[in-house]
Amino acid sequence: MSYQMKALAASALLAWSAAGVAADIKIGVAEALTGPAAKYGVAIKNGFTLAADELNAKGGVNGSKIVLVVEDEQGKKEEAINVFKKLIFQDKVLMVFGPTLSNSAFAADPIANASKTVVFGTSNTADGITNMGPFTFRNSVMEADVLPVTTRAAVKQFGIKKVAVLYGNDDAFTKSGYDVFKAALEAQKIAVTDTETYAKGDVDFKAQLTKIKASNPDAIICSCLAEEAANIILQTRSLGMKQPFVGGNGFNSPKLFEIAKDGADNTLMGSPWSSENPSSANKKFMADYKAKFGGDPDQFAAQAFDAMQIVAEALGKVKLSGNLEKDRLALRDALPAVKFDGATGKFAFRRAAPQGGKEGGYDAQQDAIVNIAKGGKFILLK
Repeated sequence: MSYQMKALAASALLAWSAAGVAADIKIGVAEALTGPAAKYGVAIKNGFTLAADELNAKGGVNGSKIVLVVEDEQGKKEEAINVFKKLIFQDKVLMVFGPTLSNSAFAADPIANASKTVVFGTSNTADGITNMGPFTFRNSVMEADVLPVTTRAAVKQFGIKKVAVLYGNDDAFTKSGYDVFKAALEAQKIAVTDTETYAKGDVDFKAQLTKIKASNPDAIICSCLAEEAANIILQTRSLGMKQPFVGGNGFNSPKLFEIAKDGADNTLMGSPWSSENPSSANKKFMADYKAKFGGDPDQFAAQAFDAMQIVAEALGKVKLSGNLEKDRLALRDALPAVKFDGATGKFAFRRAAPQGGKEGGYDAQQDAIVNIAKGGKFILLK
């Protein structure tokens, strides 16, 4: 064979090989990997990593490898905005997972909607997140769906007739949780003896807790993130108060027990996930997570793991064209129909109501599980 013929054959082989290899699917991950919210963000990143590695080990999606483009948004609104712009316009990812906190989602999600790019929250539970536009999705169950269930369970478990309330008044998640708790307490005719607030970063809660103690509640409702909740519990116990706590999924972090230890016993918390869920999918997820990262997963890792699987299910029904604008829209159109049964149980999307003339996105349709703290961990409330 002549040199020219060999060159032509090699060129043809290369062209065939390039055509036969599917392009990578770039997916943005914007999470708080440093700062106070890193206790959630790192677990979330681990959940995505585990799912992507498992999917790629099976051949990816339609032969395409999933590549995570990870950025640290530090749990700050301004950083979330910068990271979203980088991922969407510079890195040209197909979609974005994140950010970690609801505050940051309210700041950054409009960028995704304006660019017609799916933004998928796995830890944003504040009311109104998915009202920002039709490209906003989440598999994190809203506090509005979880907290009324948790409140009813607390009333039954502890015979509660009156409660005090403490919440962070400068954070979208904790403020939204307070609003839901307030409505649930009114609906269930539970008296509120005192309502106190704090600001993000506070570490001394003695003044608020002294007032709460004087009001003599049967329990303390706390719409807080894990670190603040743990310090509040510790300071409550130092004042000789033994009332049980009732909280949202912000409590669902090992950080609660690292700080509060057995002071957190009898705390009730609602969540879509429990380590005691006996399903084969959850057992496998927990074992695989521990093998890969050397520690036990939490709710946020589980939700991230399932979210990646949900997106993979949708992508399996999409023929990516290489035209980013068309592919982003195709993913958005395929996602709402996905029904999934994973580490967090059975999941489906439901459409959010339009608000302010804007088309809504998609919320999680999933049952809440109520857990109680015993011996340094949450277990299912029987």
